[in-house]
Amino acid sequence: MGMPPELTVWQRIVATLRHRRRGSRFWFGLAIEVLWPFVLWGTRIGWRGGEHLPRTGGALLVGNHVSFSDPLFDIAFGTVHGRMPRFMAKSELWSVPVVKWVLGHGGHIPVYRASKRAGESFTAALDALARGEIVAVYPEGTYTADPEFWPMKPKNGVARIALKSGAPVIPMANWGTQEFLPEDGKPQFFPRKRIGIVLGPPVDLSEFAGRPLTRTTLDAATKKIMDEVTTLLEGMRDETRPAVPYDPDLPGRPEAPGEPVDPVERAAS
Repeated sequence: MGMPPELTVWQRIVATLRHRRRGSRFWFGLAIEVLWPFVLWGTRIGWRGGEHLPRTGGALLVGNHVSFSDPLFDIAFGTVHGRMPRFMAKSELWSVPVVKWVLGHGGHIPVYRASKRAGESFTAALDALARGEIVAVYPEGTYTADPEFWPMKPKNGVARIALKSGAPVIPMANWGTQEFLPEDGKPQFFPRKRIGIVLGPPVDLSEFAGRPLTRTTLDAATKKIMDEVTTLLEGMRDETRPAVPYDPDLPGRPEAPGEPVDPVERAAS
């Protein structure tokens, strides 16, 4: 799918959010609507693969994570294609002023890592999928620490949710958001940043059906999911992934130079 005219994107996003504001997501819709004119003013957005996002029913949307701004653009993608994702995000964000207000009113799911409440996140995700929601997950747990912005070694919780729920798993690749909102947290509006989002067909996890949810099974299913995500990212970047994903608990790879990639052209090709 090519990049729609930017004004049309904004109009469609705002129209959808205004409609949702009539219901229980009023304040969340208002918050995003206020942000969008500034975001679109400083970016060019290209996306492809919207046909893979189910129009009804629950589904897991699984993506790589290169910037704290990824959810904003992924929400835009879902909204334009008729679905509003509910994100699983680290519980620490629910203690940040304003952010906790937006997340809470958006129906997003706090993830209690290394906590006795970790099971609550799993149950909340299953409940959302059973209600027919789109649940978005970044299995890396935070934006990547890989010096070349490839996906890190993922957590296997995404596979547990996928295999327990039986919901379709839609892979998603994000690229360019790290230029718009880099690690220092200061948005870069000039020059206008080019943002790409690509979705692929559902990941075939049938080989894991009926297996006990052991660590071996969950790790293998998670690897298959993230392989699909990374393949989409390779296509956007026109580069080959590292042989082994970056592990934040181990010494990292040295950064390799490369030519800049136009994510809008890759996403629209």
